[in-house]
Amino acid sequence: MTNNLMMLAATLMAVVGTGAFFAVIAYGSSNFFVGVGNLLVRRNLERNQREASDLFISANPVHLFWGNVGATIAVVGLAHWFFGSMVVSATVAVFMMLFPGFYWARERSRRFKKIEEQLPDAFMMLASSLQSGASIASALQTVAKESPAPFSQEMNLVVRKTQVGVSLDDALVQMEQRVPIDSLIMATSAVRISREVGGNLVDTIFGIAETLRRKFTMEGKIESLTAQGKAQGKFMAALPILVGGGLSLIDPESMGKLLSTAEGNLVMMIIVVMQVLGFIFINKVTSIDS
Repeated sequence: MTNNLMMLAATLMAVVGTGAFFAVIAYGSSNFFVGVGNLLVRRNLERNQREASDLFISANPVHLFWGNVGATIAVVGLAHWFFGSMVVSATVAVFMMLFPGFYWARERSRRFKKIEEQLPDAFMMLASSLQSGASIASALQTVAKESPAPFSQEMNLVVRKTQVGVSLDDALVQMEQRVPIDSLIMATSAVRISREVGGNLVDTIFGIAETLRRKFTMEGKIESLTAQGKAQGKFMAALPILVGGGLSLIDPESMGKLLSTAEGNLVMMIIVVMQVLGFIFINKVTSIDS
């Protein structure tokens, strides 16, 4: 009898101890995952706010974040309902999570390209204003007012900073940090150096504008020569998708094995990896630093 009671007590203690152990593990894990989740949310919000501010977008970063979360859930649900494959659903989920980064990078690249295209006309306008007798502050205000966006936004920011007491050199350096374009850095550095050491600032700015115009003419020729290769790369990247869609309509039973079997999932993963690598290599070959 005593032995039975001792065994029962030991069993109860083991059960309680095991439950307590798993409870502690679950509590610590929940705190860990909650902390990681809060960190990821905070970093995403900070990135959205920073990117939107750099692009002069007044959207609420919280709305952007939760909009992306909602879109991710909806698209992944549709993909899983349509294909019924965890591999496809996981791939779509990863793409949707990475999409904001790709979007911000694309928008920044497009903005930088527009600013770079507007630099020659802006510096010609600046030199003409200085040649007519205007001060550097007035000339910058004229450029900020007459230039189209997005360069006018950057110049307006420079003008406002100089009006509140920031020196022109510091304002130009901050613009270089916001818009790290080689052409802009070269031009603003030449203006700052010319102001420091003296000399004819008007001739310097005219020379910068002419140099930038020739540079963009050469870059345009290079882009036209490599346009065919880039178009072929996009076509070759889209061709397997089009062929796979056509074969799925013609013979859905055979193509369905790519999604419903482990071997098919492996083949799909290999195809995706090779497609991405091929697209990257073609872009590298057709991208020429000018």
